[in-house]
Amino acid sequence: MTTKIRAYLLIEASAGAGNSVLDAVRAMPATVQADRVTGPYDVIVVLESDNLDDLGAVLHDRIHSIPGITRTMSCLRFEG
Repeated sequence: MTTKIRAYLLIEASAGAGNSVLDAVRAMPATVQADRVTGPYDVIVVLESDNLDDLGAVLHDRIHSIPGITRTMSCLRFEG
């Protein structure tokens, strides 16, 4: 059995862009869950991929091209 690579992504959106960012992230196949949150970030996302390269492509090519995103922080799940 292959374990999927999971990442938790915190997204800060520009003023008024939170809902459109949320909709765009939810439409991506790698998204397991995405929610609006309070605090310094506006959206939290759980992403899964079969390998680290694919996950990196999602983060770099797909997430960072969404209009309204001003900053992200990604945290990979660590199993130990």
